[in-house]
Amino acid sequence: MRHTVAMPAVGSLGTITTVATSSAITVWAAISGFLVLIIPALLLFIFARYVGRGQFVALLLALYASYALYATFPYTSVLPTAPAITALATRLGLYAGLALLFYIIMRRVVVSDFLYIGTVGLLILSLLGSCFLLALAYHVFPVSELYHFNPALDPFFGPKQFFFWWFAGPAVGLFFFAK
Repeated sequence: MRHTVAMPAVGSLGTITTVATSSAITVWAAISGFLVLIIPALLLFIFARYVGRGQFVALLLALYASYALYATFPYTSVLPTAPAITALATRLGLYAGLALLFYIIMRRVVVSDFLYIGTVGLLILSLLGSCFLLALAYHVFPVSELYHFNPALDPFFGPKQFFFWWFAGPAVGLFFFAK
């Protein structure tokens, strides 16, 4: 005699599979939209763990100093504006060059044997540094012509008045977490 499985169990298995698949797709869509924030934060955290907290602080301060010079750069009219990839590459190259210059300077000044930042503070500072860079991408560099950010990020980084808070975030984090 042959035993058969009841059809409602097979039907509910199909429903569970459908729900699980749609849930996984929804979670991945939410996470993938924030990868533009998560990956730089992880890179900053790995950088800090690998080279040390002093050099990490020097890097954060170099990002500030390079933005100050970038914002007042008198020759932006000479930089190319088209095609969009060239315009973005030249502006990012200028900013990265200034950041490297200031990092070399700050690394000599900031490195201290007495600096302490815990792992949690380092994670928060990495996230704040990533938010700072993302805010620059939203408001300073012509990234939107080449890459459209996930709409889930827009409420946090899109408004112009939020730029100040993301800009100030790493400095406030350093004030509280660097001892």
